[in-house]
Order: sequence, then C-alpha cells, then structure tokens
Amino acid sequence: MGKITLSQVTKSFGDVQVIPPLDLEINDGEFVVFVGPSGCGKSTLLRLIAGLEDVTSGRIEIDGAEATELPPAKRRLAMVFQSYALYPHMSVRKNIAFPMKMANVPEDEQARRIESAAKALNLTDYLDRKPGQLSGGQRQRVAIGRAIVREPAAFLFDEPLSNLDAALRVGMRLEISELHERLATTMIYVTHDQVEAMTMADKIVVLRAGHIEQVGSPLDLYRAPRNLFVAGFIGSPKMNFIEGQTAAAHGAHTIGIRPEHIEVSATEGLWQGRVAVSEHLGSDSFFHVHDTGLADVITVRASGEIGFRHGDTIFMTPREDQLHRFGADGLRL
Repeated sequence: MGKITLSQVTKSFGDVQVIPPLDLEINDGEFVVFVGPSGCGKSTLLRLIAGLEDVTSGRIEIDGAEATELPPAKRRLAMVFQSYALYPHMSVRKNIAFPMKMANVPEDEQARRIESAAKALNLTDYLDRKPGQLSGGQRQRVAIGRAIVREPAAFLFDEPLSNLDAALRVGMRLEISELHERLATTMIYVTHDQVEAMTMADKIVVLRAGHIEQVGSPLDLYRAPRNLFVAGFIGSPKMNFIEGQTAAAHGAHTIGIRPEHIEVSATEGLWQGRVAVSEHLGSDSFFHVHDTGLADVITVRASGEIGFRHGDTIFMTPREDQLHRFGADGLRL
C-alpha cells in the first residue's frame, strides 16, 4: 500500500513561505510526476513527504496513518537522488545490501531481495563489480536497486536522470516505467523536464512558486490546460500564444495553438509569415516563423517531407477545433 495524502501542508524558511497551503492526494500504485521550472518547490515538496524537511504546518498521511512527525526511516519510503551516492569501495551486491544490513534483515532474506532486484534491473552479471567499473546508467540502476530491496510503500525519485546523457536518459525512462508496471508500487518522480513528465506519469502535478497549477493525466493537461502557465509549460515545442485583434475575434484575451495543429502551405492560408529558422529532423520539420503580425515567433510542426527554408514565405492555417482560449486573468475560457 502506498496512498499519500497532504492536507494544508506548508513550508517556510524563516519569513519566506516556499510552499503555501497545499492539498494533494496520491493514490496507491500511481506514478505521479512533480514538474515545474527551477525553484517551483517540487524538490522541497518531495523532501517534506520523505521527512527530510520538517512541515511548517499541515498534515501528511501515509496509508491513512499520521506521518507528519515521523522520522524518514519510519515512513516506509525509499528515495533515489540525482547523485547516485554509492560506496566506491563496496561491490554492487554490498551497495544494494547496505540498507538491509542497517535494518538487521536476515542474510538469507537479504540474498533473496538482492537477486530479485538485480534480475529486475539487469544487474545480475554486475553484482561483484565496484561502482567505478559501471556506466552512469548502471550506477543509477544500482541506486534504484538499493531502494527496491527496502520494499517500501512508495519510491521517491528526485531528478534521478539529470546526470545521464540524452541516450541513457531515454533508456532509463523506459526502465523506470517498466519497473513501475512490474512492482505496481506508488512512485513520485521530480523533474523539470516536461518530456519526462509526459512519457512516464499516470498523473502530473504542475507546480509554480509552491502552488499547484493543475493536476491530471498527461493528455488532460495537454488537451485542456487550465491556464496560460500550464499551456506554455506542457508540450514541446511550446504552444503559440496570440493576443490582440486575432484573439478578440475568438472572444478571448489570448488564444493558443500548438505547433502541430497549424497547417502549412506555400500558396494560401489564414496567416502569412517568413521562415527564420527551419529544423529538419527526419520524421518532423519545425519552422520558426517571423513577420506574422501575430507574435514575435510562430512555431509550426509539420511532416518531415515539407521543405521550407530560411527566408521562404509560408502560409499557415490553424485548426479551429484545436484553438485554446484564455481570459485576461490567464485562465482557460
């Protein structure tokens, strides 16, 4: 079981309140991602759940039991940090066993858990190696294995892939997602990378300045962002925003349209502009269009077979059924 409930939780450092009163429910077995820009409070919130920071006010429950004042060791949570924090003089086997040794788990039970975790993480052939003999991705798997053997109620990941290169990040995203499917254990994952959030989460919590801006599934947030901040943060490339007369004609202060929802032509369309930068990625092409009279830049995502180049005139027509309308307060209309 791993249901976690936060009720009116706050955190202040001196006179500065970094987490205003916040309510959140994480259901047993969910993969929940905290996402937001640097300084939004996502790591602080994770540390409050873990017990590594004291709650200023409010209540934290784990499986219905009061946990606000419990020390980290008694919360039945396992945390995986950005830094692997492995002991370089110990083998992989001993690194994974360390938390069980500290908890006086019997040696035969230690061996069973180590073998099970190693099999799940493809580490069986590396158990007798030292961390210095492993790649970054393998070292991160060892850190995850050390968390698995604790058999926690929930796993807490604090930007665990930040130290890996792009190819390893993609591979580890898949491995962690597959691990969640196998273990069916609650996982809370902190990242500033909205692509990680979109590809891994059952539920995304978007944070800004300690406030929860929106909670929902990746597609919920993508298709129906509740305000301009979420609309601009979720999705890559970012949503285009247009104000002025064009927006007013749609009964809004601002309209948004995602790059993939704009049709392009060399001859006709509702909007016209000049291609400043074109990015051809094979399956997709991205065009950054200037001189539209609508916004500084309009970004368009099109088929990789479309070959506009720098300086070309381009005509664009947004799909009316994909327009997002926002009021002067930034909220969705």
